Amino acid sequence: MKNSLSKVQLVIFTAVLLLTALPIMAQEMGFEEYNPTSTLVVPGEEITSAKFPFIDVHSHQRDMSIEALTDLVADMDVMNEAIMVNLSGGSGESLKEKIDNINKSYPNRFAVFANVDFEGAKDLEWGKKAASQLEEDINNGAKGLKIFKSLGLRNKDADGKRLAIDDPRLDLIWAKCAEMGVPVLIHAADPKSFWDEMDSDNERWLELKTHPRRKRTAADPAPFEQIIQEQHNVFKKHPNTKFINAHMGWHANNLKKLGELLDEMPNMNVGISAVIAELGRQPQNARAFFIKYQDRVLFGKDSWKPEEFPTYFRVLESNDEYFPYYKKYHAFWSMYGLNLPDDVLKKLYYQNALSLIPGLDTSLFKS
Repeated sequence: MKNSLSKVQLVIFTAVLLLTALPIMAQEMGFEEYNPTSTLVVPGEEITSAKFPFIDVHSHQRDMSIEALTDLVADMDVMNEAIMVNLSGGSGESLKEKIDNINKSYPNRFAVFANVDFEGAKDLEWGKKAASQLEEDINNGAKGLKIFKSLGLRNKDADGKRLAIDDPRLDLIWAKCAEMGVPVLIHAADPKSFWDEMDSDNERWLELKTHPRRKRTAADPAPFEQIIQEQHNVFKKHPNTKFINAHMGWHANNLKKLGELLDEMPNMNVGISAVIAELGRQPQNARAFFIKYQDRVLFGKDSWKPEEFPTYFRVLESNDEYFPYYKKYHAFWSMYGLNLPDDVLKKLYYQNALSLIPGLDTSLFKS
């Protein structure tokens, strides 16, 4: 037929349609897939080993067999990590086994913190027994107490009610740490954005989209502000107990507020685990904070992934600009170096930890 397209014309017509549709297809790409490579060319390079030996005060190791410890030390040596603090020590026999393996193999390279099982807390007698078990764990070699975020979020008392961080039944535990001279490293709540509306204004939208179980309703199981305040109530009620607030107390995105809290509570210190992305996007402000509160900040990483440590070193040590973070869903922005002075770096990397955690081997560090 005269009006019909030939096979050649049909192929050409189809090709034109596909080619013109490509830009439309690209525009329809979701934010989850959009991850452009920067074309910016600036000086700087990855830092694979810390400038000074460091203590990682926030690590979690379930396997502390002698074979596992040997593998860990090999990775630690590459990064210039002098001491790893394992916060997942447990209690009783499991803790003793971990410490025995350390003492048999690498007694100066690892420290272990004990844990308390808060589930089913009943009365003051329960608190007395928990404090007694903690004392035994410390006498067996634990260097501190780690509190997981389950306290305040998931743990329930004997009546099935949410166990608040500042519940008086727990007072003997905090007091025991002061008596024994060991610190409490405490993780409370989660980032405030997890409680906020999951909309276009939420900076953690991509994380909540890819990890939906992290999303909380306004009162699930309590408001963010309430849980954080419960933690601060404990700090104030127990001024002789030394606390290390994990993840900078979820205030790394508001260093002015964090500074006010440090001024208000002299027994509170902060660790930088899992919040380097917040610090790396505000280099001038963060640098000033680290200098002002140089005696109160400790190095920590949290998840044990050696390939992620170089980002920490580069943010803390370098003056580099606009380099990538390692998890887009945590931070879709780029990092900048704080270029911290050597005396501040030494305090951050090891001196502050040595002053808070008893019995660490000081010969691993040269001032």
